[in-house]
Amino acid sequence: MRIFKNAWFERFSKKQRITDKALLEAIGRAENGQVDADLGGGVLKQRVAREGQGKSGGFRTIILYRRAGRAVFVYGFAKSDRDNIEDGEVSQFKKLAMSVLNLSDKQLDELVNRKQFFEVEDGKKIQE
Repeated sequence: MRIFKNAWFERFSKKQRITDKALLEAIGRAENGQVDADLGGGVLKQRVAREGQGKSGGFRTIILYRRAGRAVFVYGFAKSDRDNIEDGEVSQFKKLAMSVLNLSDKQLDELVNRKQFFEVEDGKKIQE
């Protein structure tokens, strides 16, 4: 399992102090079938705890996801800032998932080299 953050989510997670450990936990739950919301088309909405608090008052993350393959965190928001995402946004995330989830490892590595994607280390441990 390879896990990434896009550049927008990398900035968001740093600003909000969301740790890679919290992201790994969210993917681990998804891998175990504990999905908060399957939006279809390879798009999940998964809760991530706010530092020092629980998941219910934390963040909602949008993940482009293929089980046992790869996950890309592309968007996040605090539940206190926004109720949900719009249908049009879901549609755009589904289109993005179709292309991103079909990228080769070489293409993903190039995105990492260009700092458009950031790989979450220890993602391989989720399969263990």
